[in-house]
Amino acid sequence: MANEIPLAPAQDVAPVTPSNRGRNIALVVGLAIIGSLLLVSLLGLRQANTPRPEVGRLAPAFNMPLFDGGNVALADLKGKPVVVNFWASWCIPCVDEAPELEKTWQAYKDRGVAFLGIDYVDTEPKAREFMQRHGITYPNGPDLGSRISYDYRIKGVPETFVIDKDGVVRFVKIGPTTADELRSALEPLLR
Repeated sequence: MANEIPLAPAQDVAPVTPSNRGRNIALVVGLAIIGSLLLVSLLGLRQANTPRPEVGRLAPAFNMPLFDGGNVALADLKGKPVVVNFWASWCIPCVDEAPELEKTWQAYKDRGVAFLGIDYVDTEPKAREFMQRHGITYPNGPDLGSRISYDYRIKGVPETFVIDKDGVVRFVKIGPTTADELRSALEPLLR
């Protein structure tokens, strides 16, 4: 027949056997591991090349949900000094620091100072219990995915940053802070 299409000659194709399937899976897993290691290395380089917010540098912007509802963005607080405190319910020094922060909040909230507590690697029920037990009334929220603490390069909790009206870091305290230290950092920003 003149209209028949000739068939291509049969080619040798290796059948899929359990040993071939195992090699394919091993190859996929190996490539996934290599890709993951590459991603982690690139993120590490990003962190190494991004400086920690220090006195005189702009504070990293963030947006955070609040335990009491709504969201807060650091940019929304521009024009007023802001105290940003990283803490956790499991943090022993945070227990000693909590009344110092609340005392300072009570003294400065009517003077235009904003306070934000950022709960680090915690559960919401434990965080809420901590805030209630220590009488914390200033806004607090969870650091979902540890994004804010990553951007701030915190070394642990507690850690406190005082940011001026223009978004510049003016005070950093690694470890528990006191009402006196906060007062010394805030007063010059209110003049």
